[in-house]
Amino acid sequence: MDDALGLTAHPPADDHTDSPQGRVGPAAARALLRRLAEDQSGNRVPSIVAGIVRDGRLAWFGARGHLDDGTAPTPDTRYRLGSITKSLVAVLVMRLRDEGRLDLLDPVGKHLPEAPAGDVTVAQLLSHTGGLSAEPPTDWWERTPGLPADGLLARLSPDDLKHRPGRRFHYSNVGYALLGELAGRLRGVPWLSAVREEILQPLGMRSVIDRPAPPHATGYAVHPYADVLLREPEHDAGAMAPAGQLWSSAADLARWAAFVAGETGGVLSADTLAEMREPATVDDGDAWTSGYGLGMQLTRHAGRRLAGHTGSMPGFLATVWADPADRVGVVYLANVTSGVSRSLPLDLLDILAEHEPRLPEQWRPSPADPELLALTGVWHWGPAPYVLRLLPDRMLSLAPMNGAGRASRFAPRDDGTWVGLEGYYAGETLRAAPDHLDINTFVFTRTPYDPQAPVPGGVDGWEHTSE
Repeated sequence: MDDALGLTAHPPADDHTDSPQGRVGPAAARALLRRLAEDQSGNRVPSIVAGIVRDGRLAWFGARGHLDDGTAPTPDTRYRLGSITKSLVAVLVMRLRDEGRLDLLDPVGKHLPEAPAGDVTVAQLLSHTGGLSAEPPTDWWERTPGLPADGLLARLSPDDLKHRPGRRFHYSNVGYALLGELAGRLRGVPWLSAVREEILQPLGMRSVIDRPAPPHATGYAVHPYADVLLREPEHDAGAMAPAGQLWSSAADLARWAAFVAGETGGVLSADTLAEMREPATVDDGDAWTSGYGLGMQLTRHAGRRLAGHTGSMPGFLATVWADPADRVGVVYLANVTSGVSRSLPLDLLDILAEHEPRLPEQWRPSPADPELLALTGVWHWGPAPYVLRLLPDRMLSLAPMNGAGRASRFAPRDDGTWVGLEGYYAGETLRAAPDHLDINTFVFTRTPYDPQAPVPGGVDGWEHTSE
């Protein structure tokens, strides 16, 4: 393949160049590679790799810079993931939840009795809202050998609870050390063994390891005022490993991006993955652009709602973002302590959208149950008109006619009711009758306050008044 276009020399086995699901075209590939080259050159990055994932496949791979042996990195070169490790730990915890082994509202002390912050819940640890200290009460843990779990737990104290649990977002590496230990105890094996067996192997992520092994990049810091390098240390982080220990190739990180976008491979149910991608907290105000779900960082950009995670360890930077709505993702890995532009992965997505925007799915007619078809049309919440539409698979959509107000889709249940999927009506029940809709006691009628419908409070009829 043409390296000048930034295409991988070793594409995935199922890559189809003649398919819109295959690799990107030459113009897009050139623009993507140019953006990557700008960052590597302008920010003096020893080596950097990036990939675009589309419809579950690695559609583009680019690499700039060189490894210690003078060769260019490939899709199989390992870099350290840093905090992307947290998302893998979170998936393991959610699997335990789905099996009934724990509840997200469980206090941590139920599973780790010696933890000083025992009242903090599992959900709060997952979303960094437990109030725990960001870093452990040890030496700089990213640059020194770590303690075993019992040693770390012995050092933690109530002083490491910095905020009231649930009060605010406060990123905590310590919290994920606790989650890793908790998951390991419930599984009866070290957390990493469970992650390998239950997540990495089913997804085919065979390059992911906890310590560097060939082929891998060496982590460096670049001097701010000279073009010289400092080799960064690398150690086993011990009990802190769930916060940032793992290494991966770009090819396997691309598979993880596909997972976050919805290609779960049976590791999680689609509903559980969607739950992880829901914002549990935001960290930049009311009109949020950055937030956190359950083990997933979240951001909004150019109309996209992205989920994934960033990663940083001495000598390495990494990011993975995925857009489930568009089934597209982006990844990058670099062997530098600092310097890669924060905007790089989003810029790559923007370039893809500019050169190869996804075409809307073709509309096709769908069969309709006559009884459901009769429900469609205008309904009124009091005097306000709403429109009910029938969607495929017996789903319903209810939205204000003027576009402003509460709107939701509703999924059918086996008992003949529907459940709200988003917004104000998420989780609420819709019941339908020929003359009215009931959504958790709110009655919608065919005409404004129809006196023939069971409107709570009664309807006396409309009247004209004048002064």
